[in-house]
Amino acid sequence: MPDFPKRPPRLILASSSPYRRELLDRLRIPFDVVVPAIDETPHVGELPEATALRLAQAKAQAVANGLATGEPALVIGSDQVATYDGHQIGKPGTHEKALAQLQAMRGREVLFHSALCLFDSRSATAQIADVITRVRFRDLPDASLDAYLRAETPYDCAGSAKAEGLGVALLEAIESDDPTALIGLPLIALTRMLLAAGYPLLEAQ
Repeated sequence: MPDFPKRPPRLILASSSPYRRELLDRLRIPFDVVVPAIDETPHVGELPEATALRLAQAKAQAVANGLATGEPALVIGSDQVATYDGHQIGKPGTHEKALAQLQAMRGREVLFHSALCLFDSRSATAQIADVITRVRFRDLPDASLDAYLRAETPYDCAGSAKAEGLGVALLEAIESDDPTALIGLPLIALTRMLLAAGYPLLEAQ
């Protein structure tokens, strides 16, 4: 484990997601937010987990590339891809697409790949992880799905359901090693990476 000087490196969240920002706030450590400019379109024939890992690394690398030469920083990149029966599920963007997603997923098990990358500018190395969450959706009627969407408008969420909010009513079961992974930033994996990088996580409180 590397030793830090008195002042730890800058911690940067490479994301535009307010949900990831709220999750990282739970660790009570200072961080900056820089929105990466990357194309998030999946590659043709790309597996869901490969898409999530590639984009998490691309986000972290894009922000790291903008750092001043020699600036010590740890950059967090994350991406989430949902899938069922081999079909990737992205952010719906509209009510109609969100309803179609929920209709397709009801009564099914959906896998959420929450990929994480911690890029260390000091060594130009990265730690990566894919945290999988298995979610079974309830078989609910269209009227219930429509009512949920109008109440919570989760159009910026992969899978169209906010498990941290009213969306939990759509779910029958959740299976994961990390309860924060489904929300968008797996904090158990992240804290493991930060500690492995020598970040004074608990000492910084």
